[in-house]
Amino acid sequence: MTIREFSEATGIGAAEILKVMMKGGVIANINQQIDYETAALIAVDFNIETNEKVPEKLVGVVEDIKQVLAAEEAGNMRTRPPVVTIMGHVDHGKTKLLDAIRSARVAEGEAGGITQHIGAYQIEVNQRRITFLDTPGHEAFTAMRARGAQATDIVILVVAADDGVMPQTIEAISHVKAAGVPMIVAINKIDLPASNPDRIKQQLAANDVIVEDYGGNVPSVEVSARSKINIDGLLEMILLVADLEDLKANPEASAIGTIIEAELDKSRGSVATVLIQNGTLRPEDNVLVGNVAGKIKVMFNDSGKRLRSAEPSTPVEVLGLEGVPQAGDILQVMDDLAVAREIALQRQRQTRMEAIANVRGTTLEDLFSKVQEGQIKDLNVILKADVQGSIGAIEHQFNQLNNSQNEVQIRIIHRGTGAISGSDVNLAVASQAIIIGFNARPDPAARHAAEQQGIDIRFYNIIYQLTDDIKKAMVGMLAPTYKEVVEGFADVRETFRLPSREVVAGLYVTDGKITRTGQSVRVLRNGAVIHDGKISSLKRFKDDVREVTSSYECGLVVESFTDVQQGDNMEFYRQEKVAGTL
Repeated sequence: MTIREFSEATGIGAAEILKVMMKGGVIANINQQIDYETAALIAVDFNIETNEKVPEKLVGVVEDIKQVLAAEEAGNMRTRPPVVTIMGHVDHGKTKLLDAIRSARVAEGEAGGITQHIGAYQIEVNQRRITFLDTPGHEAFTAMRARGAQATDIVILVVAADDGVMPQTIEAISHVKAAGVPMIVAINKIDLPASNPDRIKQQLAANDVIVEDYGGNVPSVEVSARSKINIDGLLEMILLVADLEDLKANPEASAIGTIIEAELDKSRGSVATVLIQNGTLRPEDNVLVGNVAGKIKVMFNDSGKRLRSAEPSTPVEVLGLEGVPQAGDILQVMDDLAVAREIALQRQRQTRMEAIANVRGTTLEDLFSKVQEGQIKDLNVILKADVQGSIGAIEHQFNQLNNSQNEVQIRIIHRGTGAISGSDVNLAVASQAIIIGFNARPDPAARHAAEQQGIDIRFYNIIYQLTDDIKKAMVGMLAPTYKEVVEGFADVRETFRLPSREVVAGLYVTDGKITRTGQSVRVLRNGAVIHDGKISSLKRFKDDVREVTSSYECGLVVESFTDVQQGDNMEFYRQEKVAGTL
């Protein structure tokens, strides 16, 4: 029921109910729906007894893909392509290897040289297909790598021939063994003068990975991703291992798959990458994905080609979901869209109830009592990122920090994708939290509210920098640093291309001011940062100007950037040296 209906049923004023919810860190209005658990928590504050009317149980919902695959009849099973995950230490050449396999430039332009999101690609070799999941290599993405291993059939462990087995290599080995999937060792960079494949094999043996050359059962292939040496040999080994594994699925069944990545696209809506694991997915199918439902409108493969069907082991990008699912959620085809929506709504209610329960436990009174009693102190965090995959990776890294010491514990009280909003700032005020934006920025209203309320918002685009800052803050060792002072906001109303190939952005300054010297500019698209650079030129009509203030129009060129589009936003800032605090 809505808060208004709850107010009428109990005789409690709607304003009083909203106050109770705000104390718990939930900002709502009288037309917002609440579930039974939320209503019961509110009723306790007013000494009112409640009883729940339990709806009929909804059946036929998949919670575990393994159970479904095990239940399939052997007569319907057919051979399917292998799903391959590439793992290994950072900078050992995982993305370059995939680049060599696909003959496509995907390794350039990544922030910090780190693959920030999981991608899924399919290639054809000897009239047979192989699906690749490209998992990031930095240890901060352990959670994403583990999720990739659960959806994979074969793991390629990449080790640089000139560098050797590193901590993240050992970490990857542990995840492969835990997942129970076969492994192929790819010894990369054999074309370098310092390469020593035999030393690599000895180091692997010391970590309980015995390659076939040493009498073990783990195949090893020596390759060079940069020089494209022996790539065909690696692909043939993948097909050989796939034949030994006898991989099968039932393409005639209703589709079931796993979400590899999902995000909200400004022009296309919710976009999700799905790895089909059983059955065949088609346009117009009704689907349930975690706590989101929808009807598949259109499907694309990794090359952008529209598909009419997606069989087992096919990675496919789907449009038509009514929300953004979590990476790792299960996709299931449902006969009735109304039933799918009802199940999704129940799951959303459960998620909200858990969020409210978490927030209610982080009041100032609780925090003060824990400090006075010498118990664990909490560092409350609101986490906003550009895509769901980054959130899972950051959460996993925070869990590692929590386990490594016991003086301060990180507590994520809210997580989500998209721009940082005013409600995020309000929640930070109510729960004494800091806000972390990973490739996500606040809108002008949220930024003003944060400044007025003294809320700390920190921005990152590389996860290990985020975790390093958090770790230093937790032990009271955060060094003096530079603070960003945001001085202006503008909307891109129009774009013009000059004969010099530069693109002029026609701007309307919505807040603050733009200064030609001393400022940097971020280009934002749907709340996510797509470029961070310098101002090349600033004009009013045809005249160069030093400054443009709020409510005026101007033309601006961003240095070395031509992809600005109508509807983008720009944020103008400068760096100010301050003492490091969190």
